[in-house]
Amino acid sequence: MRIPRIFVDDILTTNTEITLDVAQTHYLLKVLKLAHSDPILLFNGQGGEYSGQLLASRKNTVVVKIDQFDPVERESSLRTHLGMGVSRGERMTYAIQKATELGVSRITPLISARCEVKLSESRKMRKVEQWQKVVVHACQQSQRTRVPVIDPIVNLTNWCQASNSCAKFILDNNGNEPLDLIANKPKNVAILVGPEGGFEEKEIITAVQAGFKRLRLGPRVLRTETAPIVALSILQSAHGDLS
Repeated sequence: MRIPRIFVDDILTTNTEITLDVAQTHYLLKVLKLAHSDPILLFNGQGGEYSGQLLASRKNTVVVKIDQFDPVERESSLRTHLGMGVSRGERMTYAIQKATELGVSRITPLISARCEVKLSESRKMRKVEQWQKVVVHACQQSQRTRVPVIDPIVNLTNWCQASNSCAKFILDNNGNEPLDLIANKPKNVAILVGPEGGFEEKEIITAVQAGFKRLRLGPRVLRTETAPIVALSILQSAHGDLS
Protein backbone atom coordinates (compact mmCIF):
# COMPACT_ATOMS: atom_id res chain seq x y z
CA MET A 1 0.00 0.00 0.00
CA ARG A 2 1.22 3.48 -0.83
CA ILE A 3 2.35 5.47 2.20
CA PRO A 4 -0.46 7.88 3.15
CA ARG A 5 0.16 11.63 2.88
CA ILE A 6 -1.46 14.12 5.24
CA PHE A 7 -1.56 17.91 4.99
CA VAL A 8 -0.74 19.71 8.23
CA ASP A 9 -1.36 23.46 8.39
CA ASP A 10 1.49 24.07 10.80
CA ILE A 11 5.27 24.30 11.07
CA LEU A 12 6.88 20.88 10.70
CA THR A 13 10.29 20.06 12.17
CA THR A 14 12.31 16.85 12.12
CA ASN A 15 12.85 14.91 15.36
CA THR A 16 9.66 16.26 16.88
CA GLU A 17 6.18 14.91 17.49
CA ILE A 18 2.88 16.30 16.25
CA THR A 19 -0.71 15.49 17.16
CA LEU A 20 -3.15 15.18 14.26
CA ASP A 21 -6.75 16.34 14.43
CA VAL A 22 -9.90 14.25 14.78
CA ALA A 23 -10.68 13.99 11.06
CA GLN A 24 -7.12 12.98 10.18
CA THR A 25 -7.08 10.46 13.02
CA HIS A 26 -10.34 8.89 11.81
CA TYR A 27 -8.98 8.63 8.27
CA LEU A 28 -5.71 6.99 9.34
CA LEU A 29 -7.08 4.61 11.96
CA LYS A 30 -10.61 3.79 10.79
CA VAL A 31 -10.33 4.10 7.01
CA LEU A 32 -6.73 3.06 6.33
CA LYS A 33 -6.46 0.85 9.43
CA LEU A 34 -2.95 2.04 10.26
CA ALA A 35 -1.25 0.80 13.40
CA HIS A 36 1.65 1.70 15.68
CA SER A 37 4.96 2.34 13.82
CA ASP A 38 3.31 2.47 10.39
CA PRO A 39 4.97 5.01 8.05
CA ILE A 40 3.30 8.28 7.07
CA LEU A 41 4.20 11.36 5.01
CA LEU A 42 3.35 14.90 6.12
CA PHE A 43 3.46 18.16 4.17
CA ASN A 44 2.46 21.72 4.99
CA GLY A 45 2.28 23.25 1.52
CA GLN A 46 5.57 25.13 1.87
CA GLY A 47 7.55 22.69 -0.27
CA GLY A 48 9.01 19.28 0.42
CA GLU A 49 7.54 16.58 2.64
CA TYR A 50 8.34 14.86 5.92
CA SER A 51 8.50 11.14 6.63
CA GLY A 52 7.39 9.85 9.99
CA GLN A 53 5.64 7.08 11.86
CA LEU A 54 2.63 6.66 14.10
CA LEU A 55 3.64 6.61 17.74
CA ALA A 56 0.46 6.47 19.74
CA SER A 57 -3.26 6.78 19.28
CA ARG A 58 -6.06 7.73 21.59
CA LYS A 59 -9.77 7.87 20.95
CA ASN A 60 -9.77 11.01 18.80
CA THR A 61 -6.11 11.84 18.18
CA VAL A 62 -2.95 10.24 16.87
CA VAL A 63 0.68 11.25 17.49
CA VAL A 64 3.23 11.18 14.66
CA LYS A 65 7.00 11.27 15.12
CA ILE A 66 8.61 13.31 12.32
CA ASP A 67 11.85 11.68 11.21
CA GLN A 68 13.24 13.17 7.99
CA PHE A 69 12.65 16.01 5.55
CA ASP A 70 12.74 15.44 1.79
CA PRO A 71 13.06 18.72 -0.19
CA VAL A 72 11.34 17.14 -3.20
CA GLU A 73 9.71 19.65 -5.58
CA ARG A 74 6.81 18.58 -7.79
CA GLU A 75 5.56 21.97 -8.95
CA SER A 76 5.46 22.95 -12.60
CA SER A 77 7.74 25.71 -13.86
CA LEU A 78 4.65 27.17 -15.53
CA ARG A 79 2.56 29.24 -13.12
CA THR A 80 -1.14 29.09 -13.98
CA HIS A 81 -3.94 31.23 -12.57
CA LEU A 82 -7.45 29.94 -13.29
CA GLY A 83 -10.33 32.41 -13.18
CA MET A 84 -13.56 30.44 -13.35
CA GLY A 85 -17.19 31.49 -13.36
CA VAL A 86 -18.98 29.94 -10.38
CA SER A 87 -21.05 26.97 -11.54
CA ARG A 88 -23.70 24.81 -9.92
CA GLY A 89 -23.43 21.63 -7.88
CA GLU A 90 -20.42 19.40 -8.26
CA ARG A 91 -19.16 21.00 -11.47
CA MET A 92 -17.10 23.64 -9.68
CA THR A 93 -15.77 21.11 -7.19
CA TYR A 94 -14.77 18.73 -9.98
CA ALA A 95 -12.99 21.45 -11.96
CA ILE A 96 -11.09 22.65 -8.88
CA GLN A 97 -10.05 19.12 -7.97
CA LYS A 98 -8.76 18.27 -11.45
CA ALA A 99 -7.10 21.66 -11.94
CA THR A 100 -5.18 21.05 -8.71
CA GLU A 101 -4.06 17.63 -9.91
CA LEU A 102 -2.87 19.27 -13.14
CA GLY A 103 -0.69 21.75 -11.28
CA VAL A 104 -2.72 24.96 -11.22
CA SER A 105 -1.06 27.61 -9.04
CA ARG A 106 -4.05 29.75 -8.10
CA ILE A 107 -7.83 29.69 -8.57
CA THR A 108 -10.20 32.65 -8.42
CA PRO A 109 -13.97 31.97 -8.47
CA LEU A 110 -15.75 34.65 -10.49
CA ILE A 111 -19.23 36.14 -10.59
CA SER A 112 -20.41 36.96 -14.11
CA ALA A 113 -23.72 37.84 -15.75
CA ARG A 114 -24.77 34.26 -16.53
CA CYS A 115 -23.79 32.69 -13.22
CA GLU A 116 -26.82 30.74 -12.03
CA VAL A 117 -25.50 30.48 -8.47
CA LYS A 118 -26.63 33.27 -6.13
CA LEU A 119 -24.64 33.47 -2.91
CA SER A 120 -24.82 35.70 0.14
CA GLU A 121 -21.56 37.00 1.57
CA SER A 122 -21.58 34.35 4.30
CA ARG A 123 -22.23 31.56 1.79
CA LYS A 124 -19.42 32.87 -0.41
CA MET A 125 -17.01 32.49 2.49
CA ARG A 126 -18.23 28.97 3.25
CA LYS A 127 -17.90 27.97 -0.40
CA VAL A 128 -14.31 29.17 -0.55
CA GLU A 129 -13.52 27.20 2.61
CA GLN A 130 -15.08 24.07 1.08
CA TRP A 131 -13.15 24.50 -2.17
CA GLN A 132 -9.89 25.00 -0.27
CA LYS A 133 -10.47 21.63 1.41
CA VAL A 134 -10.99 20.09 -2.03
CA VAL A 135 -7.62 21.54 -3.07
CA VAL A 136 -5.89 20.11 0.00
CA HIS A 137 -7.32 16.63 -0.58
CA ALA A 138 -6.29 16.78 -4.25
CA CYS A 139 -2.75 17.76 -3.20
CA GLN A 140 -2.60 14.82 -0.81
CA GLN A 141 -3.65 12.41 -3.55
CA SER A 142 -1.51 13.87 -6.35
CA GLN A 143 1.58 14.23 -4.13
CA ARG A 144 1.90 17.96 -4.62
CA THR A 145 4.04 19.67 -2.01
CA ARG A 146 2.61 23.17 -2.42
CA VAL A 147 -1.07 24.00 -2.01
CA PRO A 148 -2.77 26.32 -4.53
CA VAL A 149 -4.71 29.26 -3.13
CA ILE A 150 -8.46 29.65 -3.59
CA ASP A 151 -9.14 33.38 -3.68
CA PRO A 152 -12.34 34.99 -2.39
CA ILE A 153 -15.13 35.16 -4.98
CA VAL A 154 -14.82 38.38 -6.99
CA ASN A 155 -16.42 40.18 -9.90
CA LEU A 156 -15.27 39.14 -13.39
CA THR A 157 -14.44 42.67 -14.54
CA ASN A 158 -12.34 43.45 -11.48
CA TRP A 159 -10.35 40.23 -11.87
CA CYS A 160 -9.65 40.83 -15.56
CA GLN A 161 -8.43 44.36 -14.94
CA ALA A 162 -6.22 43.28 -12.03
CA SER A 163 -4.59 40.33 -13.82
CA ASN A 164 -0.87 40.86 -14.44
CA SER A 165 0.03 37.48 -15.96
CA CYS A 166 2.46 37.40 -18.88
CA ALA A 167 -0.08 35.60 -21.08
CA LYS A 168 -3.85 35.87 -20.65
CA PHE A 169 -6.50 33.80 -22.41
CA ILE A 170 -10.28 33.70 -22.34
CA LEU A 171 -11.65 30.37 -23.54
CA ASP A 172 -14.16 31.14 -26.26
CA ASN A 173 -15.55 28.71 -28.81
CA ASN A 174 -15.77 31.61 -31.26
CA GLY A 175 -12.15 32.58 -30.71
CA ASN A 176 -9.81 32.72 -33.68
CA GLU A 177 -6.60 31.41 -32.12
CA PRO A 178 -6.20 27.74 -31.11
CA LEU A 179 -4.44 27.13 -27.81
CA ASP A 180 -1.84 24.81 -29.31
CA LEU A 181 -0.41 27.67 -31.39
CA ILE A 182 1.06 29.47 -28.37
CA ALA A 183 4.67 29.56 -29.52
CA ASN A 184 6.60 31.48 -26.87
CA LYS A 185 6.92 29.86 -23.46
CA PRO A 186 5.30 32.16 -20.88
CA LYS A 187 6.40 32.27 -17.23
CA ASN A 188 2.83 32.53 -16.02
CA VAL A 189 -0.58 32.24 -17.63
CA ALA A 190 -4.09 33.40 -16.70
CA ILE A 191 -6.95 31.26 -18.01
CA LEU A 192 -10.51 32.60 -17.95
CA VAL A 193 -13.40 30.11 -18.12
CA GLY A 194 -17.09 30.96 -18.08
CA PRO A 195 -19.97 29.41 -16.10
CA GLU A 196 -22.55 27.03 -17.61
CA GLY A 197 -24.05 29.71 -19.85
CA GLY A 198 -20.71 31.11 -20.95
CA PHE A 199 -19.85 34.80 -21.09
CA GLU A 200 -21.91 37.60 -22.54
CA GLU A 201 -20.28 39.33 -25.50
CA LYS A 202 -19.72 42.51 -23.50
CA GLU A 203 -17.83 40.48 -20.88
CA ILE A 204 -15.61 39.00 -23.58
CA ILE A 205 -14.93 42.50 -24.88
CA THR A 206 -14.02 43.62 -21.34
CA ALA A 207 -11.55 40.73 -21.05
CA VAL A 208 -10.03 41.48 -24.46
CA GLN A 209 -9.60 45.13 -23.50
CA ALA A 210 -7.75 43.91 -20.39
CA GLY A 211 -5.30 41.98 -22.57
CA PHE A 212 -6.95 38.56 -22.80
CA LYS A 213 -6.83 36.68 -26.11
CA ARG A 214 -9.87 34.76 -27.33
CA LEU A 215 -8.84 31.12 -27.66
CA ARG A 216 -10.79 28.11 -28.83
CA LEU A 217 -10.23 24.50 -27.77
CA GLY A 218 -11.40 22.91 -31.00
CA PRO A 219 -14.67 22.63 -32.90
CA ARG A 220 -16.75 21.18 -30.05
CA VAL A 221 -18.34 23.06 -27.17
CA LEU A 222 -16.92 21.87 -23.84
CA ARG A 223 -18.67 21.96 -20.49
CA THR A 224 -17.52 24.52 -17.96
CA GLU A 225 -15.88 21.78 -15.86
CA THR A 226 -14.16 20.22 -18.89
CA ALA A 227 -12.69 23.34 -20.51
CA PRO A 228 -10.14 24.22 -17.78
CA ILE A 229 -8.93 20.61 -17.62
CA VAL A 230 -8.28 20.57 -21.36
CA ALA A 231 -6.62 23.99 -21.34
CA LEU A 232 -4.36 23.17 -18.40
CA SER A 233 -3.39 19.82 -19.92
CA ILE A 234 -2.38 21.46 -23.22
CA LEU A 235 -0.44 24.23 -21.49
CA GLN A 236 1.36 21.88 -19.10
CA SER A 237 2.23 19.58 -21.99
CA ALA A 238 3.58 22.42 -24.14
CA HIS A 239 5.25 24.59 -21.51
CA GLY A 240 5.05 22.82 -18.14
CA ASP A 241 5.85 19.39 -16.73
CA LEU A 242 3.46 17.03 -18.53
CA SER A 243 5.35 14.87 -20.99
